[in-house]
Amino acid sequence: MADHERDFSLLLPVYSGDQSAFLERAFRSCLDDQTLQPAEVVVVQDGPISAELSATMMQLIASSPVPTKLLVLEKNRGLARALDAGLAECSFDVVARMDADDVSLPTRFEKQRAAIAGGLDLVGTAMFEFADDDGSVIGKRIPPQGQEEIARYSRFHDPFNHPTVMYRRSAVAAAGGYIDVGLMEDYWLFARMIDAGARVENLQEALLMYRVSAGAYTRRGGLGQLKAELRLQREFRKLGFTTPLQNVRNVIVRGGYRLVPVAIRRIAYRRFIARGFHS
Repeated sequence: MADHERDFSLLLPVYSGDQSAFLERAFRSCLDDQTLQPAEVVVVQDGPISAELSATMMQLIASSPVPTKLLVLEKNRGLARALDAGLAECSFDVVARMDADDVSLPTRFEKQRAAIAGGLDLVGTAMFEFADDDGSVIGKRIPPQGQEEIARYSRFHDPFNHPTVMYRRSAVAAAGGYIDVGLMEDYWLFARMIDAGARVENLQEALLMYRVSAGAYTRRGGLGQLKAELRLQREFRKLGFTTPLQNVRNVIVRGGYRLVPVAIRRIAYRRFIARGFHS
């Protein structure tokens, strides 16, 4: 791979809910374990964090094998604003996303960077899900493949696994950047990128381990998420991203999903939303 194709930033947000051990594993999986390292890391501290987490973060930054920036937001501003702030600090147009509790597999960046170099603006991957308690793999989420299928699928579901994506910062900016919509800021961004003509793809190989915590399904429901869902669907209609019929379907199905009991939500997520899940 040519030297210019190695130039990309890693964007890693950290907030008070993260754990030191998880952060260390996430960080090292993106640097020490990769066949292709990022040229820089941008860490965004989203609001106050514990002394223990801060100490781990600072130690990782100090020992990083590549230049690493720290952007501290004095108040917790949420993921959308933290990512937008972090993107502004990235030195390179190509940026890889990473969460502080996941694990990047060794060839992730090499394969995604090659895909971006081939002319794409946004590249996601499949991912393994692993249990928070014992680390065992509990499933695999395989996203849709191909520009046409991704666009079709995106009218009803988020077509990308957000923690896996690598994208061009310029394409994100052209679509208006991240906008806070509940837990769906990524879906709203990707829809706008697709609508704006971004060239997108999903690699079918699982290149990231996604941690599933005990509260994962609880966070996807409730009145707050219902309001966020309805707002998202209104924005889709304003953009012309969905048809009136698709809008009605989404409000009924996706809105209803936010209100069902957690046990039913988990089953529905596995069966209909976590496309390609294998137990």
